[in-house]
Amino acid sequence: MTPQTTFDRISDPNQNSYPTPAFLRMARSRRSRTPILIVITGLLLLILGWRSSAKLSSKPAFSTAYHLSPSSPIPYTAPALHDDTESPLIAPPTSDDNSTAPKGLQKTNPSFHLLVPASESNPNLCKTLLSTFALAYPSPTLINYGKKFQGDGWDKGSHAGKIRGVYDYLHDKKKVKDDDMVLVIDGYDVWFQLPPVIMIKRYQQLINEANHRLRRRYGTELKHTDGGAGSEMGPKYTQTVVFGADKLCWPNGGADPACAAIPYSTLPKDAYGPLTDIDPRGFHNRPRYLNSGTVMGPVKDVRAIYQLAVQKVEKDHRGTLGDQFVFAEIFGEQEYQRETQRLSSQGTGGRWYEWLSNALGASDSPLAANQTINNMTVIPGHRYEFGIGLDYTSEMFQTMTHSADDIRFLTFNDSSIFPEIMEQYPDVKAFPTIPPMDVQYAHGPLWYSSPGNRSSDLKDGILLPHSDKLDDLPERLDWFEVPLATNLYAGTIPSLLHINGDKSPLDDWWSSMWYHPYGRALVRRFIRSTQTRQAARAAAAGGQTWWDMRGGRGGVWTDSGTWMSWGEVCKKTEAEVFQDGKGKWGKEEGSRKVTNSFGMVVIADEDEDE
Repeated sequence: MTPQTTFDRISDPNQNSYPTPAFLRMARSRRSRTPILIVITGLLLLILGWRSSAKLSSKPAFSTAYHLSPSSPIPYTAPALHDDTESPLIAPPTSDDNSTAPKGLQKTNPSFHLLVPASESNPNLCKTLLSTFALAYPSPTLINYGKKFQGDGWDKGSHAGKIRGVYDYLHDKKKVKDDDMVLVIDGYDVWFQLPPVIMIKRYQQLINEANHRLRRRYGTELKHTDGGAGSEMGPKYTQTVVFGADKLCWPNGGADPACAAIPYSTLPKDAYGPLTDIDPRGFHNRPRYLNSGTVMGPVKDVRAIYQLAVQKVEKDHRGTLGDQFVFAEIFGEQEYQRETQRLSSQGTGGRWYEWLSNALGASDSPLAANQTINNMTVIPGHRYEFGIGLDYTSEMFQTMTHSADDIRFLTFNDSSIFPEIMEQYPDVKAFPTIPPMDVQYAHGPLWYSSPGNRSSDLKDGILLPHSDKLDDLPERLDWFEVPLATNLYAGTIPSLLHINGDKSPLDDWWSSMWYHPYGRALVRRFIRSTQTRQAARAAAAGGQTWWDMRGGRGGVWTDSGTWMSWGEVCKKTEAEVFQDGKGKWGKEEGSRKVTNSFGMVVIADEDEDE
C-alpha cells in the first residue's frame, strides 16, 4: 500500500483521515486556477463595494434647503411648516447636533405660490380651483389667462407659451422672491386631494431622501464657502426640484438621454410582479420618466430650469413637440452628464465592480443597460446641473398615464373592500389599510375651508350670507371616513392627482373625490372666511400673513395682477362642477346684486341666460 503524504490528506491525531474533496483538487489544477481567481477577485470587489456603501448609508442623511441652488456649497435642512396653513414657510431657528444645518440658522418668511397655466376657463379648470379652495391652498395665479395663441403646430404654440408665461412670472422680482416656494400644475387635469401642509412636508422628506441617495452614489467634493475664502467637503450633486414621474417616455425618442439615461425608480424591482419594467404596453412599468405637468421647488431653482426651457424653445426651436419634450430633455441631459462623469472618474476597483455588475446583469447604471443611447453633444461652459429629481412613489404627484388601474378609492373605516382588492390585485405586495401618519395627524378634511362668517343678515355686508340650505356640512369628518385615491402598488395616498393620458377619469372619478358632495358649501364657506374685519385689515395691508403676500380667498389672481372671484371665473360651470342640482352660483335662493371685495359686480340682478 502506497503511503499517503500530507498533500493527499488532512490528518487529525484523534480522527480518521478523509480523501481531499473534489472541488479542492479541481482548484489546484492549472486550468481552473485563473477563472477561480477572477471569481474570487470579483467577490472581494463586491464585498468591498457593499462595505463602502454600508459606511455611507450609516451616515446622517444629507439635505439642502429648498431655497438653495443645486450648486450651493452649504448644506441645509428643508424648512418646517407651521400647522396653521395661513402661516408662511418658516424653518426651525436652530438645529440639533444630528442635523446637517448650520447652528443658529435664522430664516425670513418665504411665500408659497401656486401657478396654473390656463388661457381660458372651463369646467375642468373650475374643478381644479374647487380642489384648491377645499384644502386652502394659496390663491392660484392663472398664467396666460385670456391670451389667444395663433402659432404653428398642433397646439398653436400654447405649450411653448406656457413655458414663457411661467418664466416671465418667476422672473418678476416684485411678485416672487428667490427663497419662495412655487408649485406649477397643469390647469385642466389636476385635482388636489390632501392639504398643503402635507404636500410641503412630503416635499421636504423626498428632498432629504434624494440627497442621501445622491451623496451615496456620487460622493463629495471640495466646495468653496464664504465667497471663496474658505472650503469644505460637500455633496457633488443635490436635488431641490421635484417633477412628477410617468410610466412612459414621450414624446422623446427611446434612445435619447431623456428616456435612456435617467435613473431607475426607487420602487422595488418586482413592484408590479413578474412583468415589472418589461411590459411592452407599459402598464407594469415603474414610473421613472419626467412628467412636466407638476413641478415644485424653490423659485430660484425652478426659474433656472424654465430659463433654459425658454432658450430651447425660442432659440434652439426644440418646442415643436411641447413642454413635455423640453423638460424631459433637460432632465435627460442632467442625468447623462452625472452618470458619464461618475463612470469616467472611477478607479481600478470601481471599474472592476462596474464591469462585474454589468456582466451579472446587476448594474444600477442606466448607461450600462442601453447600448444604443444617443450621445449628447457637450457644450463647454453650458450648465447641465439643475437639481431635478422625480417623485417615484407618487406621494406628492400621481400621474395617470397607464396608471389608472393602480388607483383605488379607499375609505379606511370600511375594511370590507380589502379582501376584494387582494383578490383583484395579486401582484400587490402590501397596500395601506390605514392612512399614513401625516394624514392621521392633519386637521380633518373640512377644517381647511374655515368656518367662515355665519351671519345671514344682509346689513352686515356679507357677500354670501350663511344659508342653512346651501351651507349644510357634517359637524365632524375625519380622514378615515372619506374616500381617498390610493396607489396600491406604491402604497401611497397622493397629495394630488394629475389625470394625464386617458381623460375619462376626469368624468368618471370626479364624484369619488372626498369633497365632491360638499363642493358648493365648501366654496361658499371658503369665500366667507375672508369677510371679517381681521381679513379686511389683512387684505388692505397686502395680506402679509397669508400664503402669497397678496391675500384673497375664493378666487384667483392673473399674471397681470387682476383678482377674479369664483363667480367671475367659473360662471355657468355649476352643473358640471357641483353636480348638486341647486342652480346657478349666487342665484340659488333668488337673484340679487353681489359685488366682490374690490367693488366689482360679480353677480348682477340683470344677468340673463345665454
